[in-house]
Amino acid sequence: MARTILKDEDWSRIKPLLPVNKSRAGRPPKSHRLMLEGICWILRTGAPWRDLPAEFGPWQSVYYRLREWSKKGVWEQIWAVLKKRIRQRITYD
Repeated sequence: MARTILKDEDWSRIKPLLPVNKSRAGRPPKSHRLMLEGICWILRTGAPWRDLPAEFGPWQSVYYRLREWSKKGVWEQIWAVLKKRIRQRITYD
């Protein structure tokens, strides 16, 4: 399993920002948290989308979720929460 980056506390702040996970015909959608972990993995590693580990689901699904969240302005809200949490974790001497 790939290392995850989101702590439960971070997830509890991000979860309310996400749209309802609608089920289309076919397979049920992957969880938002798993998709967000996949996006964070890509951002952390700088790897191409096609190199996303299979445990996050198909890379196309993760990329599609990022695109949809970006179009709706959700990604900017998520990013703002994550940046705020990172700044809180940094200690300055």
